[in-house]
Amino acid sequence: MPQQSIDIHPIAGALGAEVLGVDLAREIEDDTIAAIRQALLDHLVIFFRDQIIEPKHQISFAKRFGDLVEYPMMKGLHGFPEIVPVVKLPDERINFGGLWHSDTTYLERPPMGAILAAKELPPYGGDTLFANMYMAYETLSKGMRNMLDGMVGINSSAKARVTQTRRDRMKTSAKASGAMELVAEHPVVRTHPETGRKALYVNYGHTVRFKDMTEGESAPLLNFLYAHQSRPEFTCCFRWQPGSIAFWDNRCTQHNPVNDYHGFKRMMHRITIAGDRPT
Repeated sequence: MPQQSIDIHPIAGALGAEVLGVDLAREIEDDTIAAIRQALLDHLVIFFRDQIIEPKHQISFAKRFGDLVEYPMMKGLHGFPEIVPVVKLPDERINFGGLWHSDTTYLERPPMGAILAAKELPPYGGDTLFANMYMAYETLSKGMRNMLDGMVGINSSAKARVTQTRRDRMKTSAKASGAMELVAEHPVVRTHPETGRKALYVNYGHTVRFKDMTEGESAPLLNFLYAHQSRPEFTCCFRWQPGSIAFWDNRCTQHNPVNDYHGFKRMMHRITIAGDRPT
């Protein structure tokens, strides 16, 4: 049966919108998928509420937007290797990926996006922040933009701060390749392949230095950019509820899951959509 027309409700001025009127457990018409893709391009991260889905539904929906890729560090669900459980247990103090970052920019072809489904939530807390990297670039001075346009960033999977956020999960779910350092070079400012807009493309989780510079030489400018790109006016905050799903464009956003629910379990299912080489 055809899908009903979707409704799109922005949740903040910088980015983020809720998409209403679609059931992700059903077969979705091509025109509805096209509308969802446009909403993603317009709002950078989109959210769905009250969705009752199983792993097969999440995979089927994600495949409508591109090929799926497995997370390089950890094992996926049994029978569904593309879906990685993102878990914090009640006795743990560190949450997985708990810092501002773009996903796996240490890969030559970082993801186009990711779809995260809530499975078990704490009674409070555990929100996720998202930030608009178009705005982060566009609000820099002309001189700063001109300088950054020609620079290249070195991104690593082994940056100390981010490896700490994986520590608990790597004890039980690590892949054999998880101990290897992955490194990739990407432009500090990338052009989005679909919108043509420029976005700042360094992140605190994975960018270690600029090409042809040392970490010490790179640090002052990188630290300025990290603080700039997470300014409150560039962000939105999503409050998770049972049945919530987030779908973000990894090419022009960053995200940060807030670690404020010690003593409670939080479990999400994440699936990753393949991207292209940043230019």
